[in-house]
Amino acid sequence: PNKLGGVIALVMSIAILFILPILHTNKSQGLQFYPINQILFWYMIIIIILLTWIGARPVEAPFILTGQILTVLYFSYYILNPMISK
Repeated sequence: PNKLGGVIALVMSIAILFILPILHTNKSQGLQFYPINQILFWYMIIIIILLTWIGARPVEAPFILTGQILTVLYFSYYILNPMISK
C-alpha cells in the first residue's frame, strides 16, 4: 500500500538479479548434485507465481498481508541459497 516501499522493493528485486552474478564466485556443479538447492529452486518458482497472482489482486486486507509475506520469502531465498550451497 505504500508507494515508496513498493518502488524500493521493485528496484531491489531487479538489482539483486544484477548483483548476484558478481557476488557468486564459487565453481559449483549442476543442481542434480545439490538436492536442497533443487527444493529451493522450486520454492522460488512457486513464490514468483504467487507474487504474480497477488499483484493482479485488488489492494485489500488479505492480499496485502499475503503479498508482504511472499516478498519476505522472495528475498530470503537469495540469503538462504548461498548459505546452503556451502
